[in-house]
Amino acid sequence: MIRNLNQVTFRDFGTVPPERTQGLRDLDKSAASTWQLPHAEAEVYRARTQTWICCGSGTSVLSVSLDDGQYQDYYLDKSAWIKPGVLFTLSPFLGEASVLVAAEEPPEKVGRRSSGDLRVNPQIQVEGIYTFFYQEKEQGFLFPGEAHPMAELTYVDQGSLHSVADGQDLLLKQGDLVIYGPGQWHMQYADIGVAPRFVTLSFVSKGAEISPLMNRKFTAPQQVTMLLKNMLQEQERMDAYSKGVILAQLNLLLLLLLRESDAPKDRKLQTASAVHSENEIIRQAQQYISANIRQKLSVPLVARQVDVSPSYLTALFHKNLQISPGEYIRRIKLQESKQMIRENNLNFTQIAAELQYSTVHHFSRQFKEKFGITPTEYAKSVR
Repeated sequence: MIRNLNQVTFRDFGTVPPERTQGLRDLDKSAASTWQLPHAEAEVYRARTQTWICCGSGTSVLSVSLDDGQYQDYYLDKSAWIKPGVLFTLSPFLGEASVLVAAEEPPEKVGRRSSGDLRVNPQIQVEGIYTFFYQEKEQGFLFPGEAHPMAELTYVDQGSLHSVADGQDLLLKQGDLVIYGPGQWHMQYADIGVAPRFVTLSFVSKGAEISPLMNRKFTAPQQVTMLLKNMLQEQERMDAYSKGVILAQLNLLLLLLLRESDAPKDRKLQTASAVHSENEIIRQAQQYISANIRQKLSVPLVARQVDVSPSYLTALFHKNLQISPGEYIRRIKLQESKQMIRENNLNFTQIAAELQYSTVHHFSRQFKEKFGITPTEYAKSVR
């Protein structure tokens, strides 16, 4: 990005005389040389003494650095004095260009570098948003899990929500958010008595790598919270420009989160290989349970499917999900029963049998313990 050349922005590299006094001070103008600027790689110079540079013909860019690392680019529309030791290059901005250069000792050539692309290009670009929902869930809500090709953002607006992915259970409170990566299996649930309200948004992007954001809890900065609220308002408004505005705001939101991700993490992590191994076992177990929820499931059966002992599987679930695998199976079955009740294809006795409950009374008792209402009361509320 090309910056404005002035005394404030250029202070680390030299001085910019006031425009009313632009010109050579102690050197005679006849000492100035005219440099024609190439369009290919530019010479890198180091100023031996104070070096005066001024625009000549055309338009040009002055790039300066203290260590040959990061260069700052300035639009050379006035003269500047470069400090001794500063590295600099000169390149045309558009078309042909020349500059005037003067110094007591000529600048030293130290190498070459490409001027690169002087434009600001997108660091990240959201190519599309597939879903954008504001969800209000019942107490004890449980979503049994899925994976899809898009990334997904979840932001908790009210209440709290458990986010489970790759064997890690993150408790998201009001103002927290998490992002799941493309193809990452994830599930969500709320504690008994908690009715969460949250935003979910699925999207695809290119450019900057968003993996530092995945499956990590963020307390959303105020700017991010305001962006989400503005996006929801645009969704309600939905005029000819709203979709473009929402895309632009999501781009900004992801950049702000990437900046936030550079901050130190607030917890001590295990070695990456150990975390991956444990998370993979739990992920496989969760997927097996979800895919076979209408079968008769037990902890030993699930443990065999993921090739570990029942005691080790139980330890992993308690450590990472704060729940036993048996209780996890029960919650998923009860969540499946709610879906079956909403479909209204089977009676309660048939639902209990489909889900492998010993009796309909056992099913009804567990349903009321989990959700606070009977299956009959729930059926009346959704029909």
